[in-house]
Amino acid sequence: MASAIVRRRLPGDLTEKGDRDLTSEVDFAVEHAVREFLRTRTPSLGILGEEEGMSFGESNELVWILDPIDGTINFIRGMPLCAVSLALASHDQPVLGVIDLPFLDVRYSATLGTGAYRNGQRIYASKTSSLGEAIVAVGDYAVGENANTRNQTRLAITHDLAEIALRIRMLGSAAIDLAWLAEGRIDASVTLSNNPWDMAAGVILAREAGAVVRDRDGSDYSLRSGVTLAAAPDLMSDFLRLISRAESRSTA
Repeated sequence: MASAIVRRRLPGDLTEKGDRDLTSEVDFAVEHAVREFLRTRTPSLGILGEEEGMSFGESNELVWILDPIDGTINFIRGMPLCAVSLALASHDQPVLGVIDLPFLDVRYSATLGTGAYRNGQRIYASKTSSLGEAIVAVGDYAVGENANTRNQTRLAITHDLAEIALRIRMLGSAAIDLAWLAEGRIDASVTLSNNPWDMAAGVILAREAGAVVRDRDGSDYSLRSGVTLAAAPDLMSDFLRLISRAESRSTA
């Protein structure tokens, strides 16, 4: 339903949410439609959406988390790398995730303990063990308050990756970063922010495909994590060290 809205509608009027941060009429249309659907089917569950915030249910142990369009800027400019991302979370951990890529006709899905799937076919994270052989996705640079300061770390990480990684990619959608990590198209991803609607569905996909997802200190990812680092299992130790060194240098 959400993907059909994205495919058939133009972005429409744009709303500025902050410095270089836009949302479209379609973002709001998708979130409204999905919220109404979920309220009808699961009325006791809370819903957290990027555009409309939190709606509390009778039980908030299980909460839907929705990004109506992840990669809105791509969508606005007619680029096909955007996604509808929906997760179900329990106690700060995603337990179900669905990511639709409307213009690529692809659906990724995962539930806790059952594996990750692309259009119904099982997928697995890569077995890459060397950063020199890794394609690494980097999240968007910061905008808004203190962007220049916050981007020092992002630039330091990009600099260090450029010296060793096979390739660096900035796709403009955290959901696609993690879905493609789950599918083995890329080998690691770093997002120095953690809006739950951006990350939750992709995190359960990556985990169920065999990837590892960590916070900056190496602890397991949760919805309260500060950053989101994901990688093939044999890459994570080296990846964490590179991120830590770059962060230390940028804040020295």
